[in-house]
Amino acid sequence: MLSGNDVTVAARRETTSKTRQRRPARCSVCKGVIWLRPIVLREPASVPEPRRLWVLCRNCHDALLAEMRRSPVNSPMRLRIALGLVAAERSPEAYGLSTHIRDRRRFVGIAVVLIVAMLLHLALIVALATMMK
Repeated sequence: MLSGNDVTVAARRETTSKTRQRRPARCSVCKGVIWLRPIVLREPASVPEPRRLWVLCRNCHDALLAEMRRSPVNSPMRLRIALGLVAAERSPEAYGLSTHIRDRRRFVGIAVVLIVAMLLHLALIVALATMMK
């Protein structure tokens, strides 16, 4: 208790120390894991709200710089527009990359099933041919 006041002040310090494991960042465009030196881009203050923050990998950052050099736009929205163009090309959801991967896996699965069926039919024909002799 403090003298003259009816307020109790309790000062307690956290004694347990938690060790936090640092997780690698993910690229905002290609969703890849960034192990070393992620590049963080923040929109300038002159851009209308909401101001955004992006974490980019080296490849997406290089593509963004190339797009910004190519762009004739000189407004405060230049970064957002260029990043949208880069994301339209490099994002996994842009061209249905997950669908493409799923279709490739199905194609390989169908090929394996056909090869196994062919070998089973070959074994059956050989077994029938040896029984007929």
